[in-house]
Amino acid sequence: MEPNRILADPIAGLNFGVNFSPGTAVKTQRKKVTFANQSGEQLAGLLELPDNDVLGYVLFAHCFTCGKDISSASRIARGLARHGFATLRFDFTGLGNSDGDFANTSFSSNIEDLVCAADFLASEYQAPAVLIGHSLGGAAVLAAAERVPSARAVVTIGAPFDPSHVAHNFGDQLDKIQADGVAEVNLAGRTFTIKRQFIEDIREQKLNVQVTNLHKALLVFHSPADETVPISEAAKIYQSARQPKSFISLDKADHLVRKAVDAEYIADTLSAWVKRYLPPAESARPPEVSSGHVLVAEKNRRFTRAVYSDTHRWFADEPRSSGGDDLGPDPYEHLLAALGACTSMTMRMYANHKGWPVEDLYVSLHHRRCHGDDCAGEPGAEGDKTLDIIERNIRIEGPDLDAAQIDRLREIANRCPVHKTLTNSITVQDSYE
Repeated sequence: MEPNRILADPIAGLNFGVNFSPGTAVKTQRKKVTFANQSGEQLAGLLELPDNDVLGYVLFAHCFTCGKDISSASRIARGLARHGFATLRFDFTGLGNSDGDFANTSFSSNIEDLVCAADFLASEYQAPAVLIGHSLGGAAVLAAAERVPSARAVVTIGAPFDPSHVAHNFGDQLDKIQADGVAEVNLAGRTFTIKRQFIEDIREQKLNVQVTNLHKALLVFHSPADETVPISEAAKIYQSARQPKSFISLDKADHLVRKAVDAEYIADTLSAWVKRYLPPAESARPPEVSSGHVLVAEKNRRFTRAVYSDTHRWFADEPRSSGGDDLGPDPYEHLLAALGACTSMTMRMYANHKGWPVEDLYVSLHHRRCHGDDCAGEPGAEGDKTLDIIERNIRIEGPDLDAAQIDRLREIANRCPVHKTLTNSITVQDSYE
């Protein structure tokens, strides 16, 4: 853990991740991740995180031959983050930045990739509560849903009910694929190698059983103007599903949802719809903590921690450079903040009691550590022991203060309770449950 600097100023430098100025957007965070598919190949993903509490994790499957960076997926993920949802979108095997050969993949391998992505979220963050699929990705999440027990809701966008519907994109190359076992196909200006195994696999898929036995809330988005996947496919999905289910028309949106306004509409309506199917947010039912006590609970399986007192809640984390998400101060920043805040409070309380004209107080702190011989000459150095040093710089503003008053306030700084605790002998008494 690196030494840190913090300014104990009650106003300057604070950033809670939300800008309330009119017309500005709520900030989100984007984190690159990788995880292994069923064959051990590395798949590349992007995790879009809100800066505030995460209401739930979402797994997004993009359309056929698309990548995680397609504009619609990116915009929807950012929109969900603004509503408090963390969304993982990733490149299927052989696409984008993911390893593997696309020619050797199939609809079934896409399902396996989705399950691996869900397992990755469950292991490293939180199991996904929502599955979203666009186009063939929508068919994939319908097929994979039964293998993701944490998912409470499934959302499709322009999805086919019959995965073999995608074969019409191959045009006159379809016969060549059947006859020769492989062919080069041009899709949206890019060339892909399609093998017979892919055609056979999509023709064997029957989603009616999976959709009928979904046992999860279903939301179907589809545009009547979709010329790639007709809206009749959405009708089949909706009619096969049991309640709870909903349908939302995307009006004039195209199949790839290229317009930002359509992607934002999906994110906004999806966020409002799904909340009724999710458990209450953790922030709505914080744990009970006795006065004078602090509870630290895990927010994920890396570094983010939720910190609770009897009346407050905040986050502790590590910076991204250390593998964290930077959602809160790190442990040493908390330590420095405690000393800086207590120093400032104690000096202010004394000045007010005396009626002295102190206009402002600033306490800047820095932690460093020296080892062995490097500590020679440092106050408190003893032998070859490691020495922790907190450098505290205090600025007292008040032009009408005299020298005696300033000297006295400097003495008072060392009387703050946290300073006394840190300079006393400290014993940590552990108990385990």
